[in-house]
Amino acid sequence: MERRKVDVVVMSDFHLGTFGCRAQEIANYLKSIQPGILVLNGDIIDGWQFNKRYFPLAHVEVIKEIMALLSKETRVIYITGNHDEMLRRYSDMELGNFQLTDKVVMEINGQKAWIFHGDVFDATTKGGTKLLAKLGGQGYDLLIYINCFVNWCLKAMGREKMSFSKKVKNSVKKAVAWIGDFEQTAAELAIEKKYDYVICGHIHQPQKRVIETKNGKVVYLNSGDWIENLTCLEYNNNEWSIYQYNEKQFAAKPLTHNTKKLPKLNVVTDEVQMFTLLEGMAANGEGFASLLKKITSSR
Repeated sequence: MERRKVDVVVMSDFHLGTFGCRAQEIANYLKSIQPGILVLNGDIIDGWQFNKRYFPLAHVEVIKEIMALLSKETRVIYITGNHDEMLRRYSDMELGNFQLTDKVVMEINGQKAWIFHGDVFDATTKGGTKLLAKLGGQGYDLLIYINCFVNWCLKAMGREKMSFSKKVKNSVKKAVAWIGDFEQTAAELAIEKKYDYVICGHIHQPQKRVIETKNGKVVYLNSGDWIENLTCLEYNNNEWSIYQYNEKQFAAKPLTHNTKKLPKLNVVTDEVQMFTLLEGMAANGEGFASLLKKITSSR
């Protein structure tokens, strides 16, 4: 597939290292684009649920594709989130085209976009409630696991897939109200700071809408996630849009382990013996004729 050129791409909430991560789809998308700037807006590696016994090849492939984009002169900005908060001690680190930070303000065509993960507005990720949030994350991962099995059955029966987590979020009034409060809080703060756009992740809810208050207005954008929604944000032709992954556009090829056998180590004794003789002769000042005599007699 020929890479599609995009000015800016904002992706978030991969949750690499968890069962629910759709790593194959992420890798497929990354292989299809050539962005000028790639913003990884938090929760890329899930440090809360990371288990060294579970990091499949497809998850490694995602990291490989990000590194490939770096080598193709794409600027990669990694913004930390709550699930990869262990990286915050290294914030504001820059290495070539790679930058690690907690937030970034990007100016494009005279308009300022404020980009951050968004967990700063979520009280459940801090203090004593953080443990409950981690337990909730494990429950969410289990729900995704069950959902995958159910969707496999639905696909076998020729029916459309369904998302348990979406149904839960949309049916629980408190969840709907919390998402609304999150978006309003982010927008009000962005208006106060005179930004034109505010871009978040965290809540796994892709969104693009104008929020207006008595103090002004701002375009609120959310990149969604790569567990249930498979969405990100793209900036092209002076406009932000929500990209929705469509599996029909990609011929996903299963990843296989490298079965190439390494060559056996072969030490040629005679060659080693020759170099040993040369070193000895050089030390004793012996000539070429003497060398031939010694090699012949050693065989």
